[in-house]
Amino acid sequence: MMPLLASPQLTKLTVFSLFTIDFSVLSACNMMEHLAAGLMYPNESIKAAVCYLYGKLYSVPSAAERLFVHFTERLCGLFLTTLKNSQTKELQVNCMGLLKQLLKYDKFVSFIMSNSGKGADSASPELFERESPLPLMIKKLLLSRDEVLQVASAQCMAAVLVHSPATYAPAFINADIPEFLFECLFCMSEILTWSIYCCLLLLTEEQLFFSKCHTVYGIEPILRSLKEILHLNNVELQKQGLLLFTEILKWQPAEIKLFTNTSVFKNAVSVLLEALNCPILEVAAEAVKAVAAILRKDHVTIPPVLYRELQKLVEGVLKRCSDLPLPILNRRLMGQPGSRHQNKTVSQQGQFLQSALESFRNACRLAVESQNDPVAQENSFTAPNSENEDTLKSFSEFLLRISDSLCIPIVMKYSEKAVHPALMEVLISTLNILFSVMPDSSKRFSMKLASSSFIQLNLELKAKFCTAQSNPGLNHACSSFLHSICLNLHSSSKKPEDSSQEVHDLSELLQKSLPQLNFGIQESLSLLSETPESFCLDETLRSHQYSLLLLFYFAFSQGDKFVPETELFSAMRSFLLSIQDQGDCPPPYVFKAVLYLLAICQDKTEALDLASLSAIRRILDSISDLSLVYVHHPLLLNFFLRYPEFMGRFGHRILHLWLSCEDYSHTESEDTDKRLSAGFSDSLNNFNSLLCMLKGNLSALLVLLDLVCVGTSEVAHKVLITLKAFLKIDENVHVCDLLRSQFLQILQNLLVENNSSVLQVSNLSGKCSPTDHEILHPSLNYLYWSLQQTTPASQKTVVAMLFSNTPLLELLEKIIHLTWLPTCSSEPALPSSSEALLCSAWLLISSLLTQQHIYNTEVDHVICLDVDQVFSALAFKRKKPTLFFVSILQFLRAFFRQNLCSSFVKFAVRSTDEHGNELPQSEGDASLCPVAMRHVVSLVIRLQNLLLQKDLLLSQTVIGCLEVLLEYMYSRNPITASHIVSQPWNKFLLISLLDSVDNSFLHPEILRLVALFIRYQNTRIISPIEIGRILEEAASTKLPELSDVTISALRSFLVQLQRGKCQVDSTQAASVQTLLESLPSTSRSQPTFPGMICLGGVAVSLSHIRD
Repeated sequence: MMPLLASPQLTKLTVFSLFTIDFSVLSACNMMEHLAAGLMYPNESIKAAVCYLYGKLYSVPSAAERLFVHFTERLCGLFLTTLKNSQTKELQVNCMGLLKQLLKYDKFVSFIMSNSGKGADSASPELFERESPLPLMIKKLLLSRDEVLQVASAQCMAAVLVHSPATYAPAFINADIPEFLFECLFCMSEILTWSIYCCLLLLTEEQLFFSKCHTVYGIEPILRSLKEILHLNNVELQKQGLLLFTEILKWQPAEIKLFTNTSVFKNAVSVLLEALNCPILEVAAEAVKAVAAILRKDHVTIPPVLYRELQKLVEGVLKRCSDLPLPILNRRLMGQPGSRHQNKTVSQQGQFLQSALESFRNACRLAVESQNDPVAQENSFTAPNSENEDTLKSFSEFLLRISDSLCIPIVMKYSEKAVHPALMEVLISTLNILFSVMPDSSKRFSMKLASSSFIQLNLELKAKFCTAQSNPGLNHACSSFLHSICLNLHSSSKKPEDSSQEVHDLSELLQKSLPQLNFGIQESLSLLSETPESFCLDETLRSHQYSLLLLFYFAFSQGDKFVPETELFSAMRSFLLSIQDQGDCPPPYVFKAVLYLLAICQDKTEALDLASLSAIRRILDSISDLSLVYVHHPLLLNFFLRYPEFMGRFGHRILHLWLSCEDYSHTESEDTDKRLSAGFSDSLNNFNSLLCMLKGNLSALLVLLDLVCVGTSEVAHKVLITLKAFLKIDENVHVCDLLRSQFLQILQNLLVENNSSVLQVSNLSGKCSPTDHEILHPSLNYLYWSLQQTTPASQKTVVAMLFSNTPLLELLEKIIHLTWLPTCSSEPALPSSSEALLCSAWLLISSLLTQQHIYNTEVDHVICLDVDQVFSALAFKRKKPTLFFVSILQFLRAFFRQNLCSSFVKFAVRSTDEHGNELPQSEGDASLCPVAMRHVVSLVIRLQNLLLQKDLLLSQTVIGCLEVLLEYMYSRNPITASHIVSQPWNKFLLISLLDSVDNSFLHPEILRLVALFIRYQNTRIISPIEIGRILEEAASTKLPELSDVTISALRSFLVQLQRGKCQVDSTQAASVQTLLESLPSTSRSQPTFPGMICLGGVAVSLSHIRD
């Protein structure tokens, strides 16, 4: 055959004429050798034509097979050299066209990518010395900036990788081609971008691509490219780009950070949010998968963790789901199986929703994994003392909140048409993770799920989709969820003292049984009614029955009664007979479920038969602590009160448990509306339920009466409140008579048992609270009366008895502190009953203070009082009864007599005012300790104001308090005492008192006050003229007709004059002596007043007041 001519036109004509020649002819005439020689011709147009012809030849698979040897022995080296040295675009394009045809075949790819290079000895043999020349050529073309060549090179690279990424990717990666691919992403060509995406996707299958950190370098170009293509209309390109991003996120090694700073991460979030909002569902679906991949701990821990950005992603995904036009049908969730022939749109929606749920699950898992990572918990860049909402806690709270508001409603709405096992598997597993997102809220979250029928939902899913070993993933998810929710609900009702072994046993029982409980409701009830064979006890059956009972119990306890109550009651009765026949004894946590379910279903069914009652009684007898099987619910209490078989044996313990769990703090309030609005509706309903149960149930009433004696102080107190309320609403005369007689017997037994009414009353008082006015008031009156009226021989015993009762002393202190409660100016501080109680408490403390000093009794509890508060309580208010001031003054009188030093009462003195400023100190403060001069002045002023009220009892008490106050001051600082007495306001006080009694000095209060002034001061307040008037008035009065109190006051006045406390002339001195000799004895007759009187319900000892 003739060689190719040099003329370009002739050469082209010759080459193109070859298309008309049969391949066998070409082969026979050795044309292929001439074609290969054409690649060595210096004219690139001829080379381009030859490459074009070869491309056509190798596009035919049969021809390519026959020409493989020609390629390996002759063509490969020449072609690669031609491609490497090509200068014109025509030749470069044709070479790439030929290369694309060759790369279709696996053995051509293998040969080209190998390092052999036969037949290329004369054409740059150094090219093949170390590595395949193809990656370097592709790199060169990528750098050409020619879009056509860049596209062709990327396509050729993809054509190589598609055969075996693991085999060929390292060559491209080691040639740093990924870096150039990322650079090409800055172009605006859609076809080039698509080609690069394809190459990069194939490279993600090789770990070397990640370990050489190409993704770290390329993440920003990818994000920039994605941001641009999302504004285009090329859906496939958008999907391809998001798929690439997803694969990078998925396979990026944890030890190599993909996002090196927060700005890159924020850009990623921004791109994903934009993709999520794409109206094309297929694009949004790819974005959701990318969100699922980015929610990985090593991706988000930059630091700091940008939880707000993560929140945006999760919220964006779920809101996109809520925008889907999901169908809604009005039928039960598990009503009918879904159609197997759903249209494409519905299928896409389901897949989108499942991917969205997987994203949310990853977010929840991320929150749980971050709990033990200090870097993920706190933001170290937060300024000190500033609140940061971008925290793990806020993110966890968001997850719980959005699961309730969006995630669960969306899935349940979609599932109304048909339930998809894969979708439900993701939902249930997500909810199981949510239990651990915020452990402190897991109990509350479990209650909400249980009350929303999620226990029922999981059981129905298992029954419908998990039988015969089908859908093991769903079965595992549902079993794990039921296990977690049961443990959480159990712990919510578990007492602190409950054994951890019980929790372990419960967990183990559920773990073994739940995966096998794939039964419907009727099958479950049938299983519950089964009885194991007596000769071969089936432990598995019992475990299944126990687990079913626990599931029903936890669901019913949260209001989800998805099992018909009558059928459940019947099945449980069969279960009771079964365990009775077999002699089984369920664990307490299981039997608690049995009792609760029986109690809940009891009202809808007939009473239990004797066999069932015997079974229950046998098991209860074996339980030492009934609190292990007790559930605080009115129906359970009613269940025990209903059957006499239970009341006699367990009534005391059950009622004691009920009362111990009840909150009676607001039961006595008369304003029911306020109680309900304050959130005490449950307590009020339980209280009313108990009252209804007591009607006609004498056994329960007698048990309550016994609890007054044998119960704790708290329970006894609640029993009394209950019985009081019951007697108000019950009109049964026989019941009232029974209670009356029983109360008398109880009181009599208590008195005999304790051998002292004082001891019993003090013990009963110590069990009360300060608000129990109707109990405490008569009790404190009685104790005060006992101290004042008992014989001297037994008084010491009574005092010791009372001081040994620490609860009583603590109660008295609490009552006393009610004296200075803040009050509104328009309303009384306390109701009249409270004021009377305060008076009794002050009088009792003053009496105890005196007796303790006399007998030097040991004290276990010291009452501490603020001196400012005590003195301020004496500020006169018209709304206060006189006895209120009298009782406090009586206490002060007793305390000052002991020089404010007692082991029973202590005064606390403030060093600063209410604004924190230090109070000034005067010179006499040290001598008057523990009080200060300011206290003395304030007390004297208040005493003078009270004295001006012109009340006989109050005046006598005030004068008595003034006497001991001045005596205390005089013993500490005589100058200060004289200074207080010599103040001008004392003269005004005396004048005011004289005006109220027609200027007569012969009144006991005035005489005692004058004697007091004379004792501690000269005639500055009492002049000789006034002294003469008193003596003249006394001389002209029939002394035997004066009262004993007046005679005592007059004698005190005359004695002060006789002792020279005030200068008198000889005539007045003689008159003083005559009057003293003429005064009758105060013991000449019995007093006309009783020893004890009752003023406003307060017992008052006049001998105590007038002492």
